Amino acid sequence: MPQAAERKALEKGLHKLNENMVTLAELAELSIRKAVDGLTRLDPEVAQEVFTLDQEVYGLQLEIERTCIDLLALHAPVARDLRTITTSLKITTDLDRIGRYGKDLSELTLQFRDRHIVERADVARIQEMADRTITMVDTAIEAFVHRNAESVRNIIEVDDAVDLLHDENFKDIVRRMTEGQLNVETGARYLLVNRYFERIADHAVNIGLRVVYMVTGDWLPRVRAADRAKRRDDGSAKSTP
Repeated sequence: MPQAAERKALEKGLHKLNENMVTLAELAELSIRKAVDGLTRLDPEVAQEVFTLDQEVYGLQLEIERTCIDLLALHAPVARDLRTITTSLKITTDLDRIGRYGKDLSELTLQFRDRHIVERADVARIQEMADRTITMVDTAIEAFVHRNAESVRNIIEVDDAVDLLHDENFKDIVRRMTEGQLNVETGARYLLVNRYFERIADHAVNIGLRVVYMVTGDWLPRVRAADRAKRRDDGSAKSTP
């Protein structure tokens, strides 16, 4: 195939890949938003919508994987094109997992609804965790769509706030279970909700780091939250007279 035709074919494939990636990202994000809405209102119909979205996310993920493999096999891309394809292939896994956690949250919605056990204070905690997590997902997806590496360079630090809230919620739920203020079965489900949001935030971090690599070729190191906190504490101690 002549070089110009080869390049045109590659660009066409990359365009299709990008369109499908944007759609996948939108579906995964919609799944989470609907799952949170269904959970806070205990709406089984919304939960069923999330189950349908999960199937759509999975089907589109498979199509994107096939597209990536075809592009790699048929066009032998290099440099930025290669980074775009390989990064997209990895990000599809994160987006699929985000959608799957939406499904998991919706399954808990049905379980909570059966027992009518969600309290107002718990809904507030769920909403706060959800808001922080969805903001991270929004930021990561926007960075991918617009190829904006700078907007996600600090996404690991943003995740620290979600981790902190996760730890606070965990301790509070365990305390209430221990003191008999919260049914053990109910508390166990709250712990799962708390964990799911923390994991969704981690997938948003993955997407953000991969966007930085895709756009710039730089791979930012992942530093443990405890190590980052220690560095901040050490820095504060040195600056204190």
